[in-house]
Amino acid sequence: MDRAVSVAEYRALAEFRYQIRRFLNVSEQAARAAGLEPQQYLLLLALRGLPEGKQATILTLAERLQLRHHSVVGLIDRLEKRGLVRRVRGKEDRRKVLISLTARGEQILGNLARKRLAELRATGPELVRALGAVIGGATRKSAGVRGASRSRAR
Repeated sequence: MDRAVSVAEYRALAEFRYQIRRFLNVSEQAARAAGLEPQQYLLLLALRGLPEGKQATILTLAERLQLRHHSVVGLIDRLEKRGLVRRVRGKEDRRKVLISLTARGEQILGNLARKRLAELRATGPELVRALGAVIGGATRKSAGVRGASRSRAR
């Protein structure tokens, strides 16, 4: 039987969600102030921050952004028109299209990223505390359940 969610857990979830939204709202406002839509900023960030070994294909970017392929194509089209990204054919496989940042895209992203990092360093501890309350509550609950089942097994 599933146990009820406690008031403290609801509060912890609500606080964590609030802290995430607060950071995202500030980030979205900063993107707009720089002349980008929030999803355009996220695409630039995903492109620059791809894990090592990942190729910057539309499919990879769609996965990283959790968007549909056609949505990412539209974002890339708009960013390419603004001179922030470019499409490059693969060297070994000419059918493959890779996306890269232009110097202008790097500059805009760099400015935004520096500001977002400063913001996160300032507000991050609150976000970490909020996450800790959610995880800590779950950890304490599961530890209590494990301890109770061990006691019963003896």
